[in-house]
Amino acid sequence: MEALKIGIIAGGGQFPFLCTNKAKEKGYKTYIIAHKGETDPEIESHADFCHWVTLGQLGSLINTLKKWGISSVIFAGAIEKKRIFKDIIPDFRALSLWKSLRAHHDDSILRAVSGELLKEGIEVLPSTFFLEKLPVSKGIITKKKPDDNQMEDILFGLDIAKKIGELDIGQCVVVKDKCVLAVECIEGTDRTITRGGELAGGGAVIVKICKPNQDSRFDLPSIGLKTIETMIRVKAGVLAVESEKTLFFDMEKAVELADKNGFVIIGV
Repeated sequence: MEALKIGIIAGGGQFPFLCTNKAKEKGYKTYIIAHKGETDPEIESHADFCHWVTLGQLGSLINTLKKWGISSVIFAGAIEKKRIFKDIIPDFRALSLWKSLRAHHDDSILRAVSGELLKEGIEVLPSTFFLEKLPVSKGIITKKKPDDNQMEDILFGLDIAKKIGELDIGQCVVVKDKCVLAVECIEGTDRTITRGGELAGGGAVIVKICKPNQDSRFDLPSIGLKTIETMIRVKAGVLAVESEKTLFFDMEKAVELADKNGFVIIGV
């Protein structure tokens, strides 16, 4: 009996490795489209087949998946947003798609790419297809609980985050004493935490959510060890994330580090 096939469109970080290894455990052959300058080259030793593309080579990506006979793919791992201004080398298909979009926000681009794949008979599966246990559960994750003032800031931050999410601007805000210190744009979560945390002078509350209209197949919010390390540098106090919709990488190590530094992590 021929093994099941899964295509994985890989960005950076450990997510492509987690998806690849779990897929193989479940009996799938893994066919990786890796991005130069983003995906860890070590992915080649984990995949059954691997093809490298430069950001913007949509035609090559699709043609390779079709050559492999792939009918289902997963998006795994992030692409640094700022690269669209300096490293992208679009082919004809990508350029045509780019010009057709009214806005070049994350979700707009990913939905459009997903549409192009579907035209070729390739379905995009949820990014958590093989990793059901990654999303954060509701409730307090750390030993320390938020105090009343921090809870007020969490609720305030949630409201602001939902509003920027509706505009597809970002997923994260940094607040303190019901004042917005930083809103995530193209720079990403860690730089947003750094910027807002420095302005707070300690005790910042970070709120990260899934955008209200977010397509859950890709670009789900994620946190991990690096998030906590960034919080340490700016002496932040709380990390509140949307439960069931936020991916938590290296959770055990990250929570241990948060407890050591007296942080609060909560799924809301």
